[in-house]
Amino acid sequence: MTLTNYAAPLRSKPINEIGTDDVLGVLTPLWQSKSETTSRLRGRIERVLDAARAKGLRSGENPARWRGHLDHLLPKRHKLTRGHHAAMPYVDVPAFMVDLRGREAVAALALEFLILTAARSSEVMGAVWSEIDRDAKIWTIPASRMKAGREHRVPLTAQALAILDGIEKVRTSDYVFPGQKCGRPLSVLALAMRLRRMKVENATVHGFRSSFWDWAGERTAFPREVAEAALAHVVGDETERAYRRGDALEKRRKLMEAWAGFLSAPKASAAVVPVARKRAG
Repeated sequence: MTLTNYAAPLRSKPINEIGTDDVLGVLTPLWQSKSETTSRLRGRIERVLDAARAKGLRSGENPARWRGHLDHLLPKRHKLTRGHHAAMPYVDVPAFMVDLRGREAVAALALEFLILTAARSSEVMGAVWSEIDRDAKIWTIPASRMKAGREHRVPLTAQALAILDGIEKVRTSDYVFPGQKCGRPLSVLALAMRLRRMKVENATVHGFRSSFWDWAGERTAFPREVAEAALAHVVGDETERAYRRGDALEKRRKLMEAWAGFLSAPKASAAVVPVARKRAG
């Protein structure tokens, strides 16, 4: 989709004539407002041009290469003004969860499950029972449903499993969180409506992922890479990812258990998760 839509200006040009200015013409208008999407777009353009060179359809350096080329022409990503979803401060989420657990509706259960797993709305809404492995306590989301196009395993805490146990007793569909229409999942809009009915005005459903990220960074000593993996973010370039083949499942399990504990703590705002660090020297 990104190549079809955003890279449309390149499609009518002979592939051996595409240069740096052409690539910048596609990336620059999007670089500030859609940094994540544009970064992936750049990588895909680079791979297309690499494949063209391998097939003898073009020669010379790749104009979409980042390191040593576009990194000198575009702002580094950590300096970008990135778009964001309004997020509830993490210290307020435990109290919100108490209120949420008092609601009797599929949307409330789905939202609680989403917060516990730090998953995206589309991932939760599209979840089917065959993806759930209760014995292993893992929810495996196939690559076809993931934003990054890679399979993602989610460790399930006791609280998340309890939600599944409860909803399966009235199971009516292959979807874990079914909608009102037969054979269809719950609408993503149902979660936003649940927030609205609870009079939550300064936060979004997607923003709970930011709440989780802020909590992990400020109240725990878990490595940043583990939190990134829990959010299914793609970290590092292709070479770095090739060496990091594991998905840190057990480390993420401890992180998600700590998150669930924080959400259930009577005075969660004061809870700090101690994680042993190696002493220097």
